[in-house]
Amino acid sequence: QVQLVESGGGLVQAGGSLRLSCTASGRTFSSYAMGWFRQAPGKEREFVAVISWSGGLTYYADSVKGRFTISRDNAKNTEYLQMNSLKPEDTAVYYCAASPLPAAGPREYQYQYWGQGTQVTVSS
Repeated sequence: QVQLVESGGGLVQAGGSLRLSCTASGRTFSSYAMGWFRQAPGKEREFVAVISWSGGLTYYADSVKGRFTISRDNAKNTEYLQMNSLKPEDTAVYYCAASPLPAAGPREYQYQYWGQGTQVTVSS
């Protein structure tokens, strides 16, 4: 089992920045690719970014490319999502997820464990 806990969400003005964290406990964190997804009110959950188990590969949704950066610190069992130049359309609950694949993709079925989510609200 892997337990995931997100933190760092909050309210920010458009153009601002936030850094989300996801801390894992349980099985070896470094064995999992880690991703971020988000769900806006009334919408389906969507992929945001993923990082491979080693941190050497990253992949982003087009909507966040160039503004968001995913990273991980395997010594701290933590992954991060640095979000810059935030827009009102980035408002959502953000979820971290763990995949047993060494380099997972954007499909939810590839992820085995999920956090409870953290709210990010961007005001205009």
